[in-house]
Amino acid sequence: MHWLEQHWYRVTPVSLLLWPVSWLYILLLTLRRFAYRFGILTSITLPVTVIVVGNITVGGSGKTPFVIWLARYLRERGLHPGIVLRGYGGSAVDWPHRVTEQHDPDAVGDEAVMLAREGICPVVADPDRVRGAFFLLRELECNIIVSDDGLQHLRLHRDIEIAVIDGERRFGNNFCLPAGPLREPASRLLDIPIRITNGAPLPGELEMRLEATGFLRVNAPDISMPVDSFQGQSVHAVAGIGNPARFFSHLRRLGIRIIEHDFPDHHRFKSGDIEFNDGLPVIMTRKDAVKCDRFADNNAWYLAIEAKPDSRIGDEIWRRIKENQHG
Repeated sequence: MHWLEQHWYRVTPVSLLLWPVSWLYILLLTLRRFAYRFGILTSITLPVTVIVVGNITVGGSGKTPFVIWLARYLRERGLHPGIVLRGYGGSAVDWPHRVTEQHDPDAVGDEAVMLAREGICPVVADPDRVRGAFFLLRELECNIIVSDDGLQHLRLHRDIEIAVIDGERRFGNNFCLPAGPLREPASRLLDIPIRITNGAPLPGELEMRLEATGFLRVNAPDISMPVDSFQGQSVHAVAGIGNPARFFSHLRRLGIRIIEHDFPDHHRFKSGDIEFNDGLPVIMTRKDAVKCDRFADNNAWYLAIEAKPDSRIGDEIWRRIKENQHG
């Protein structure tokens, strides 16, 4: 899959060869959506507001930092949110899991552990998001559900949909899988009322920025350094995320000279992946850090970032929550 991504952001012989397959993918996607629309397949409605945050492309768009911001925003408004996600890459055999900061990311997924370590609200991982959402309601007394990366999971009825868009890569060659990065045709965005762009927004979109706040030591996150600590230095930059180029660019903007080490998204790191035996610091993303903290030495750090959404985003979400409660 990693090699295929090279063909998703331009039109190449490989993407053209796969283009007919993408039309079959679109046909199956359309039939499934119609099955839900006409009651052949059934969506499950929860007794509380469900907010789905996702994207229509494969790869990183800044969705997880936004989910963290959203959970904090809902808490500040007096609600008791819970986050449900599928636990991508998790090897656990029994579900659902109430994820804690001690959980093994290989069992429940790296993003689930990263979200749980924020400590904002309960996090439940379950490939069956409906079951996971009911667990949040019944066992953890949440009164609003945030489904992380659930736009295509139609079995869980949603009251509010939010799409996060990569403002740099956008939709690549505009082909659907496997010829391009789109999980759904770009026209799907017309049905999504809140569209947030990580980067420069187009008309109809609202902007979100990702702001670096400092560096935290991978094996001891209570130890931190200011965001300018590595300015002018050479470091090993390690990334096993959907869009490593964005992370590498962010480090360069901080004035850091980087040696790039690019791994596939959700890569299961082992100690040799971050050992370079030259004394240079190693810097990675927070998502990668949760998989490396067991074997990282004192010279490994992760870049802490925060989502800074346009203020209108919170206002629009709150307006729709109130409308749903009174509906």
